[in-house]
Parts: sequence; C-alpha cells; structure tokens
Amino acid sequence: MKTRTSLLTTAVLVVGLAAGPSVLPAAASAPAASTVAQSPNTALEAAIAGLPSADATAALVRVGGKEGVWHGSSGVHDLRTGRPADPAARFRAGSVTKVFTAAVALQLAEEGRLDLDRSARSYLPDLIPASYDGVTVRQLLNHTHGIPAPDFPGTTVEEAYANRFRVHDPRDMVRSATSKKPEFAPGERQHYLNIGYTVTGLIVERVTHDSYERQVARRVLGPLGLRNTSFPGTNPRITGPHNHGYQTMRLDDGTTGLRDVSVWGTTDGWAAGDIVSTTADLERFTNALFRGRIVRGPLLEEMFTLPEVTDFRSGKPAAYSAGLSMKVLGGREVWGKTGGRWGYNTAIAATRNGSRTLVYSVNSTDAKGQDMNKTAETLMVAAYGRP
Repeated sequence: MKTRTSLLTTAVLVVGLAAGPSVLPAAASAPAASTVAQSPNTALEAAIAGLPSADATAALVRVGGKEGVWHGSSGVHDLRTGRPADPAARFRAGSVTKVFTAAVALQLAEEGRLDLDRSARSYLPDLIPASYDGVTVRQLLNHTHGIPAPDFPGTTVEEAYANRFRVHDPRDMVRSATSKKPEFAPGERQHYLNIGYTVTGLIVERVTHDSYERQVARRVLGPLGLRNTSFPGTNPRITGPHNHGYQTMRLDDGTTGLRDVSVWGTTDGWAAGDIVSTTADLERFTNALFRGRIVRGPLLEEMFTLPEVTDFRSGKPAAYSAGLSMKVLGGREVWGKTGGRWGYNTAIAATRNGSRTLVYSVNSTDAKGQDMNKTAETLMVAAYGRP
C-alpha cells in the first residue's frame, strides 16, 4: 500500500466563524489527496484532487467490492489551520439515515409486528387525521404517501442558520404536515420528502414501546459493530473527531463567503436525516445490507423495487424505493442513498450484486443546493460511469 502527499496552492477563502463575527483567510496551501489502494485509480484520485475548492473543503472516499478496493481523502480538517482532512472523521450523513429507518421497519415487518399494507393512522390514531387514513406504511417508505412537508421557520440559508439550535419535536412536525391538504392521493405519485420517515420513526416507537434510536442501535449498530455511528439527539455538535463543514452564505458584514456550520442542530431530520457516521461504518453497513444480513428474504426486495408511478414534480418515473434510490450509471443499475446536511454531503451506493460499492463524505460548501455537488458527482462517475 502506498500513501502519496503533496501540496496544492489554493485560492484564499473568506470564512465567517460560527463562534463569532471574525473573518479569516484560508491557509495558502493544503494537502492533496492521500490515497490507500490495492491498485491505482486515476479517475478516483482526480475526482478529489485540488481540495479545498469553491465547491468543497474535504472529501473522504471508500470504494470496495470484487472490482477493486480504493480509499482516499483530500482537503483540510479546517480552513483555519489547513491541516489534512482526517480520513476516519465522523460526519453528518443526512438522509442516509432513511436507509437505517427503512431497514428497522422492514425487520419489524418480518417479525409480524408491522404490516406494510396497514394504514399509518391505525398505528398512530391520536396523531394522523382521518384525511390521511389511506396512507400505508409502505407508502411512507417509498414516498408515495402524499403528505406535504411541515412548516419550518425561514426560507433562506441565513434564516436556517439563525434557527440552527431550535429543537423540533417529531410529533409537532407531523401535526404541521397533516394539517394541510394531501399533495395527491396515496399511491398515485411520488414526492421525496422527510415527513414519511418522521412518521415511520414514530410508528417504530409505537409498536416496539421503545425509542427509535435504541431500536436502530439494537438491530443494526450493535450487531454490525458500527461504533462510530450515532444519533446526536438535541446535541448540535458532532461528538468525536470530525472535519469542519462550511456553507456559502451572507456573512455578518453583508458580504458572501464561507461560514463554519459544523455546529448545527439536526432535530428537524430525526429518523429521516440526523445520523452521524464514518465512511468505514457506512461501508460495513452497505455490504451487510446488500448481502441480506440486515433485511432478509422477500422484504429485502422492497428496498430494490420502485413503485410504478411518476414523480410529483418532474413527471419522470419514480426513482425511490423503500430506503434507497436507483440510477443507471455506466449501463448498470446502481442502488444507494445520498444525504445532505449543512456543510456535509454523503452517499452510499452499490451495484445490486455488491460487486462495486462506494461511500463518500464531501464537505460541500452548498450541501443543500439544487444541483449535485461537483466533487460528489465526479466521484459517482469515476466509480460507476456516466448516466
């Protein structure tokens, strides 16, 4: 195994620190990609070279499977010191949380404690109104439920940042969402939203008489030995070693620049998007999931079955199953899940037979932007090929 390190000259970036109004320049130079591989992979090395850049400050990558193993990291731990990014760092994995939630729900279905064709209201009659009586658990998992998003304060990243420490109760989020009219009749369209997984998390708690977090820990984290994966709860900090995340936004002096957003509450995501993990843990989880070690038999196929409906906004065929999504890359189906929290973009992906797996964390400077982060997109193409 070889390790390669060199210095790249980077542009000066203006950083507004979360801790105060001071503005700093980034270090004038930063480490290039540090790679560990069984064999060289020029495309993957090139995908994460040159960080920090305008799009990302760091990237951590693990590729595995029969087609070859490659590990790489690039960029900086933080812009203040410019020291190399920690390849074992923890990060916010965002909507990758949904895969864990779906896996637990499908385990409960396998045990006969949860019926995918039963209405969500039958499990939560005190919370789900009669207007949503037709929504089933399966529809919650594959985003065909028609429940709109709840209301949150603010519409801009600056307003979100001002409310970053607000604690959101999942039951209140469900009440906010279900107080509105359905977007469409259950099962007729698909609209990817967090709310279906918020409801699912509450159903998990109702049928197990336990917390959602403890159920994930007992059923997934513990058995797989995922010791660096956790749920932050109301703690807005990432516990343990982590690379800082930054977001482009308007700063206190009125200019636009990068602000350190590493400290940010995630209770708005909960069972849909608050998990913290590492690339090593997520790689282990992905391998176990695709090999049928977490969800077994026919119920695993729920995760690889797309509903035969069209997207609510685009009109394109549905792309989301129970927990996962599918894209055709390099002429073959690639299943997985992406996630975005401020400062962090994450993905797990694999071919159906697990011959090629990919896990990455990219410290994106616009992690919730409309377009996919350029570094993340280049990694996907390098690993699997073009759409």
